[in-house]
Amino acid sequence: MNATELRRRWWPRSVRARTALAVASTAAVVLAAMGWWVHRDVYRQSTLIATEQAVAQLLALSDQLREGVVPARASAVPYEVVATGRRTAVAYGGGMEDFDPGTHHVMPAPTGEGSPNYVRLPVNRDYNPGIRGNMAGGMYQVLAANIEADELSSDEVADLGIAADAKLRVYVVVLPSAAEEITETTDRLLLRAGLVGLVLIAAIAYFTVRIALRPVEAIRVLTASVTASDPRERVTVPATGHEITALATTINATLQRLDNAAAQQRRFVADAAHELRSPLTTLLASLEVALAYPERTDWPAAATTAARQTRRLQALAEDLLLLARLDTRTPIAGPETVDLTALASRLTEQYPLTEGPLTLTCDSTAPAHAHGNPDEYERLLRNLIDNAARHAAHRIQITIRNQDAWVVLTVHDDGPGVPTEDAERIFERFVRLDDARSRDHGGTGLGLAIARDLAHRHRGTLTLTPRTLGACFRLRLPRAPTPAEK
Repeated sequence: MNATELRRRWWPRSVRARTALAVASTAAVVLAAMGWWVHRDVYRQSTLIATEQAVAQLLALSDQLREGVVPARASAVPYEVVATGRRTAVAYGGGMEDFDPGTHHVMPAPTGEGSPNYVRLPVNRDYNPGIRGNMAGGMYQVLAANIEADELSSDEVADLGIAADAKLRVYVVVLPSAAEEITETTDRLLLRAGLVGLVLIAAIAYFTVRIALRPVEAIRVLTASVTASDPRERVTVPATGHEITALATTINATLQRLDNAAAQQRRFVADAAHELRSPLTTLLASLEVALAYPERTDWPAAATTAARQTRRLQALAEDLLLLARLDTRTPIAGPETVDLTALASRLTEQYPLTEGPLTLTCDSTAPAHAHGNPDEYERLLRNLIDNAARHAAHRIQITIRNQDAWVVLTVHDDGPGVPTEDAERIFERFVRLDDARSRDHGGTGLGLAIARDLAHRHRGTLTLTPRTLGACFRLRLPRAPTPAEK
C-alpha cells in the first residue's frame, strides 16, 4: 500500500469530518500560539513581581539597619547581611539559615569592586528546600545595597555587632521558583482547557456542518429522482438566502434547461420524421402507381418525380447532419481569413435566379475579412440568399460594410416581410411562415436556423432588422485584420 492509498484510507471522506478536522487543526494552531504567548507573558509578569518583591524587601532591610535594628529571620524572600571584618553574617533569613551563615556568611563580603549581580549558593546535602525549592548549588540573581558604618551612631553600630569602620552589604535573593510554579500551573490549566476546547470546537463544527448540509442532502435526494422519462421534478429552494439557496436555484435552472433541451429534441425528432415522411410518401406513392400500372405509366415523369423527391430527401438529410454537427459545438479547426466581400460577389454572379424577374446585387466599398471556415460562410450566405429568393418580388440587395471591429453584412429583399411577433420564431427549426406555398418551394424550415447557428459558431450574430418594405437579415461578425494591417 503506497502513501497515497494509505492517506485515502485514513483521511476522512465526509465533508462533516473533514471540516471538523480542519477547524480543530486550525484551532489547535491558534490555541498553541496563544498558549505560548500566555506562557511567556505569565513568566515575565511573575518574574517582575518576584523582582519587585525583592526590591521592597531590600529597602525594608536597609531602613532597619540604618536604625540599628537587626532584621528578623522570618522573611518571604531569602536575604543575608554581611560586613567587613566579620566572619559570620550580621543578619539572615527567609531560608538562608539552612546554609548556616552563623558560622560563615554565604554571600561575598563587601569590597570596593561593587556588588555581584549573580551568586552561586553552596551545596548543602542537609539543606531542606521546603516550599522555596532547592536553592543549594544554584546560580541566582541577587539585589544588594551598601551601608557605611559611619552613617550609624555608635549605639547602632554596637547593636549590630560590627566595627566602627565596617561596611555593610544587604543581599536579597530573587527567587524564580514562584514564577516557575505559577507558569507551570498556568500551562497545565491552559493544556486542559485547550484539549477540552478542541473537542468542543470539533464537535460544534461537525454538527454545524451536518445541520448546514441537510438542505444539500435533500437536494441530492430530489435530484436523484429526476429521470429522462420524468424530468419535471424540481428541488425545494430554501428561504434563507444563503449559498444553498443559490445552489438550489442553479440546479432548478439546470433541470429546466435540460427539460427544455429534451423537449426541443423531441420536437426536433418529431418534425424531422414529419419532414422525411412527406417526400418519402410522395416517392413511394408514385413508384407504387407506376409499378401497379406499368403500361400506362409515364416513366420519364415518374423518374423525374422520384429524382426531385430524392434530392429533397438528400438536402433535408444534409441539413439535419449539419445541425447535429453544429449542436456538438466542435471548435473550428484551423480558421482561415475569409474575404466576405469576394465571397458575396462570387455568389451574386453564380446564383441561379430561375423564379421571375429577380435581380441580385452586391454593394461593398472595401474588402471585409473575418476568421472562419470558407465553406461554412458560403453555406450561411447561400441560406440567406435562398430565403430571400423565395420571398422577394423583384430585388435582392447584399450590403457589406466594415464598422469599427465588426463586419456587417445585410441581405434585403422586397418581399412581404416578416411580422414583428415572428421576428425570432423564424430562426427556430422547421418553422415556415408561408404555409400557403407548396413544400417543394417553401423550403424545409432549416435554412435560417442553420444560418444563425453558423453565425454563433463564428462568434457573430444574425438578426432580423425591421424594415418598412421586405425583410432584412443583418449578420454581424468580428472583423479580422487585412493582410496589409498585419
